[in-house]
Amino acid sequence: MQLSDFNYDLPPELIAQHPLANRTDSRLLELRANGDNAAQLIDRQFPDILNLIKPGDLLVFNDTKVIPARLHGKKETGGNVELLIERISGDKQAWVQIRASKVPKTGSIVHVYNKLGETFPVEMIGYDGRFYEVRFPENVFDLLERFGELPLPPYIAHQPDQEDANRYQTVVAKNPGAVAAPTAGLHFDEAILKRLHELGVKQGSVTLHVGAGTFTPVREEDLSKHKMHYEWFSVPPETISAIEDTHKAGGRVIAVGTTSLRALESLAQTQQASGETNLFITPGYAFKTVDCLLTNFHLPKSTLLMLVSAFAGVDNIRSAYQHAIQNKYRFFSYGDAMFLTRQAHD
Repeated sequence: MQLSDFNYDLPPELIAQHPLANRTDSRLLELRANGDNAAQLIDRQFPDILNLIKPGDLLVFNDTKVIPARLHGKKETGGNVELLIERISGDKQAWVQIRASKVPKTGSIVHVYNKLGETFPVEMIGYDGRFYEVRFPENVFDLLERFGELPLPPYIAHQPDQEDANRYQTVVAKNPGAVAAPTAGLHFDEAILKRLHELGVKQGSVTLHVGAGTFTPVREEDLSKHKMHYEWFSVPPETISAIEDTHKAGGRVIAVGTTSLRALESLAQTQQASGETNLFITPGYAFKTVDCLLTNFHLPKSTLLMLVSAFAGVDNIRSAYQHAIQNKYRFFSYGDAMFLTRQAHD
C-alpha cells in the first residue's frame, strides 16, 4: 500500500486541545466485525468498556511515564535552540530533535537554561541522519527534572500548564522515559480499574518509552522505504505468563494502546523480552499476541494509522474515521477512544 492510502481530511476544530473534566468522560467508538460484511460501528461512552471486556480477559497497559523532555538553550554564538529528547541512550547521553535557525555543529556546546537563570552545557557529539546525539554533564533524568518542560504534541497549541502535568500522564505511569503519553491509557481512572478487577478482568503491564519519532511524518510514498524510529521496550515475566494463561483459558489479550501492542508483538517477533524495537506494522502483518485494541484516533499518514488499519482492516478503519468525523468525535492525544477487534486473516 501507498502513503496516500492513509490520508484523510480532519477539521481542525476536532483536534482536542484540552482533556475533558474527568478521564472517563470520553466517547468510545466500538468497531464490531460482522464476518464478511462491513463492520458495525457503535457509539458508546468510555465507561461502556465495562461491558466490552469480559471476565478472564487480560488488559495490558503501558506503564511508561512522560518525562519533561523539552529543553531551551542558546548556542555559543547566541542563537536560540530547542532540544526535544527523542530517547535516552545512557546515564549522560540522549538522542534529540533540534529546532534552530542553524543546527549546532558536532563538537559544539549548547547552553541549556531554566526560568531560575541556571544553566548547564550540552555537547553535540553525533548525528544519525534524523536525530542528534548529545552528552549531558550529569544524569539526564536529574537535569530534565530541573530544566525540562512537558513535551506536549505539536498539534496542541497551548503552553503546558498544571492541568497538562496532571492529565498528560496515565494513572499507571511509573517508569520514566517517554516523551509522549501512551494516550489510550489516559481514559482510565483508579475507580474504573478497580471495577474491572472486581469483574474478573486481569491487568498486566509492559513498558515502551514512546519516542518523539512517533510524531515524525512518513515521507516515503512507498511504505517499504520508510525507516521506523527505535523505541525501548520491556515485557516483564509476569505479563508473559498472564498472556499464556489467558489464551489457554480462552480469554482475550487486550492491548491498551498501540504502544502496548508494539511491545507485545515485538516480543512475539524476536522472542526478546526487552530491547529496542523499530517494528513497523502495516496491512498484511500477521498479529501473534493481541486480540483486541483500545486506541485513540491517529494522525493522517501516520504509522499508527497504518497499524490500526492492519489490525482492524483498512476499509473498516476508513469507515470508522469517516463516522467519527461526521459525529464530531475528538481526535488525537486528549481525544476519544476506539475499541477494535482483530480482523481475521486467511
